Amino acid sequence: MTDGPHRVVSLLSANPFFAGFTEDALAKIAAICRLRDLPAREILFLRGDPSDGLYAIRRGLIRIGTTDDLGRQMTMNLLGGGDVFGEIALLDGQSRTADAVALEDTAMFFLPRRDFLSLLDRESSIAQQLIGLLCARLRDVIGRMEETTFLPAAIRLARRILMLAADFGTEVHASQEELASLTGVTRETVNRQLQSWKRTGVISLARGRLVIHDLDVFRQLAKVDAS
Repeated sequence: MTDGPHRVVSLLSANPFFAGFTEDALAKIAAICRLRDLPAREILFLRGDPSDGLYAIRRGLIRIGTTDDLGRQMTMNLLGGGDVFGEIALLDGQSRTADAVALEDTAMFFLPRRDFLSLLDRESSIAQQLIGLLCARLRDVIGRMEETTFLPAAIRLARRILMLAADFGTEVHASQEELASLTGVTRETVNRQLQSWKRTGVISLARGRLVIHDLDVFRQLAKVDAS
């Protein structure tokens, strides 16, 4: 690896997926990570592909989604620097459940499944951390289902944008089609709401991105506690 071990451990420890691991456990994980670069628009894997391991993004942007038989795309998530994905396939060894495509030049750490499972056999703390992560992901899925059922579209959209802002900062790079897929509404609904927020000065819009000018006000729109 071109990064020194301490650099890799520092990057891993800053990610919620690896937070809480001991220094020794992180060093062992770093030792089996490999670097992988993916040019913009290149496919990392497709739904149904064999699983080979987990990915942690150093920098760049990955779209997680699916495409139906008519060629229509649904964006399930947009992932940036510090995000981890592929943990389900890492553990169960079954085929990929979605497509992963680089939206821009992306650098990642790759954690091979075979090597990681061997590490799990030796490090019970890592296994415990994985259980906590999967429980958190399940809670997130349940929360999104509740939002879709009970919350108005404007609040759901604001919350999705805030989640992206947590990763990318106040300048969120996402198309209206992607925001619609993430929120479970139509593109027209997204456009109408974004234009409304633009008129009030809360955000500004450009092609494929938006900028949040006042996070506190935007949290109020999302009905999210600023604390």
